[in-house]
Amino acid sequence: MNSDITGLSPSDLAKRRPQLDRLKAGLAALWNRRWVRVVAAVAGLSVAVSCFFAGFYYARFALLIDARLHGERERVLPHVFARPLELRRGQAMTSRQLVDRLNDLGYAERTEPKKVGEFAVGAGVVTILPRPPEFKGQPVRVAFQRPTAPRKPPAKPAPPPKPSDHVEELRLGQAVSERLVIDAPLLSAYVAEREKRRPVALSALPPHVVQAVLAIEDRRFYDHRGVDLIRVVGALFTNLFGNRRYLEGGSTITQQLARNFFLTDEIAAEQVAGRRSILRKLREQVMSVVLERRASKDEILELYLNDVYLGQRGSFAVHGVAEAARLFFGKDVANLTVSEAALLAGVIQSPALLSPFVHPKRATERRNLVLRTMADAGYISQADADRAISTPLGVVQRALDAEAPHFVDYVGQTLAADYPGLTTTATSAINVYTTLDLHLQRLAQDAVSTGLARVDTLLAKRRRKGRAEGALLAVDPRTGEILAMVGGRSYGESQFNRAIAARRQPGSVFKPFVYLTAFDAPAEGSSTGLTPASIVDDSPTTWEFDKQVWTPENYEKEYEGPITLRRALARSRNVATIKVAERAGYQQVAAMWKRLGVGSAPKPYPSIALGVFEATPFEIATAFTIFPNMGVERHLRHILRIDNGSAEVTKHETAEQTKAVVRPETAYLVTNMMRSVINEGTAASARSAGFTLDAAGKTGTTNDLRDAWFVGFTPELLAVVWVGFDDNQPVGLSGAQAALPIWTQFMTRALAGHASQPFEVPPGVSFAEIDAETGGLATPDCPRVISEAFLTGTEPTEACERHRF
Repeated sequence: MNSDITGLSPSDLAKRRPQLDRLKAGLAALWNRRWVRVVAAVAGLSVAVSCFFAGFYYARFALLIDARLHGERERVLPHVFARPLELRRGQAMTSRQLVDRLNDLGYAERTEPKKVGEFAVGAGVVTILPRPPEFKGQPVRVAFQRPTAPRKPPAKPAPPPKPSDHVEELRLGQAVSERLVIDAPLLSAYVAEREKRRPVALSALPPHVVQAVLAIEDRRFYDHRGVDLIRVVGALFTNLFGNRRYLEGGSTITQQLARNFFLTDEIAAEQVAGRRSILRKLREQVMSVVLERRASKDEILELYLNDVYLGQRGSFAVHGVAEAARLFFGKDVANLTVSEAALLAGVIQSPALLSPFVHPKRATERRNLVLRTMADAGYISQADADRAISTPLGVVQRALDAEAPHFVDYVGQTLAADYPGLTTTATSAINVYTTLDLHLQRLAQDAVSTGLARVDTLLAKRRRKGRAEGALLAVDPRTGEILAMVGGRSYGESQFNRAIAARRQPGSVFKPFVYLTAFDAPAEGSSTGLTPASIVDDSPTTWEFDKQVWTPENYEKEYEGPITLRRALARSRNVATIKVAERAGYQQVAAMWKRLGVGSAPKPYPSIALGVFEATPFEIATAFTIFPNMGVERHLRHILRIDNGSAEVTKHETAEQTKAVVRPETAYLVTNMMRSVINEGTAASARSAGFTLDAAGKTGTTNDLRDAWFVGFTPELLAVVWVGFDDNQPVGLSGAQAALPIWTQFMTRALAGHASQPFEVPPGVSFAEIDAETGGLATPDCPRVISEAFLTGTEPTEACERHRF
């Protein structure tokens, strides 16, 4: 049977043709009406415009999203690394301390390590699978032993020293090793906008961290296409009829990412206006749909977990769960417990109101809600949730300061000044390897915190208002490498780096350079005739200089009359030191400091002997490197190497940055004299506090007690400590009272397990037995005899007259 496209036979079509003709005529008549043509035109134009704008905005958003996603994936954040972890047999270290350092390195704790980057803790043993390729996947076994206390009590009633753990055995595979160097810990991913973030691949995050976020923020994340209508309706119902204490949002993770990535300006405008924009919300939803088509679910989730805002720590905005894990708990994200993961996930909703540091009760309640939600979602069992709910928060208050933020800022300043464009134009990884020892940094931070708390107590007893500040700078004097830097009491309270920027009067810490000038004068073609055994009159004296009269006083107005130069320095006698400066020449003393090249040259007045000029702790540390280095000054350095991809771009030191300032033998004389400062002088309390290694140093106190200093060193470690008020009001404490205890705690712990090293005696130095009081050659009747150092040929020739009978 024949039929046309209508499916009707010719006869049927012929029967219906009149009806079709009437319909056609009716439509023609309707179209001839003007209003019908207008409505059709408007409708068609609306559809066309809608399609145009939909296509335009889709293309615009797609280009914007692609550019941002590509930029985010390609963005180069300079990674700042501390010194590599070094393990040595006999090293003073506990297994807990090693675990903390492995957390710094981002190693994951497992029951049994199976791949590189993992470790396990056993009874007195830590087994590590190091990442560096040179280990070839072999395990490192670190065995610890705690020394046992003596069975018999000591003859004198003194408490025995506390036993300290140490590394008893170190093995790489089956081979015994004396020393192994593991990875370098990441200090920070430097971001100029005062953000802290630590990008981590989604695959490297523990499942319970991801599940905690999904459970509370977007349980249907893998089911929706960017906007979840079911979640919106559920959130509305919960907020209207459920628990009003914690309002639930309807935004998906994709929407949150779109909002935080692309709509920050609109969000800021809303906050200023105090109201939300419907247009912005629609744009957010459109962007979410486009984002879901331009990136995979895993890519979106990874970007979100690395970008999500989790509050402020000091002046830094904390972004991403990996960085938050370190700043909240002091551990790598791989080692977070279920309870800790739930806390981080809970904070996302309102980082300020739910901060565990500020509002621990709210944070605990929110964490427990996340744990119950994880159990409801089937991510964890109810028993696991109940156990996690019963655990304390476990946040670490000092985690930010432990990350050496002042030092990282200093590195950032160097990158901006000496490597312009490196952080903005680089397309390959930028790794900055620094000199900082993270273990020593933690010890330094603890020492400053403890010492300033003690200063607070002393000031409170004297009814002094305000809290003093402090700084500590520790360096390796042999290389000038900065090992620890504490720029203040709390980085969260103040980002001012007092270690490098606080210009204060050095006071008595300058005195060693007065004696150095006096001994080094022969190198200038003249001789003062002074030796460490020379006698100077420590009695009240008035000086007239530049039409001014000046009568300085000793600390607490104590005077000793005729004393040796060694004792004058050990007891920090002002009057005696000024007389030595007068003998050496004020101009020569000023020239000595100028030769060091640290700061501006002081005026050649009598007051120069008392350090009445300004210098920073950084400059003081630089100047003091000449003593353990036999007169050679080491300029301080904080960057070892900078790699841009596979190429090293480090600007290395020039020859001028290491220079001989004085002769080795004169530097040794002053170093040897400064040993008396610690053994029997103004810093003798360091010995009673338990510091036993051979060391030299100098207390520093300004005349009006505005600043308190201590500088001390061994052949392998030099540390400068300053304590004072930022507003320059007198702290009212001496260097021995305020700064020395901080130095002592730091050095005692930093050098725990190290053998005492003597200072090297250079050629041109000889020793003679002299009477400690008179400086003459000792006789059998002298009550106190010391072995004094002299430049060869300047030894005393006359015997002590005072003790002859």
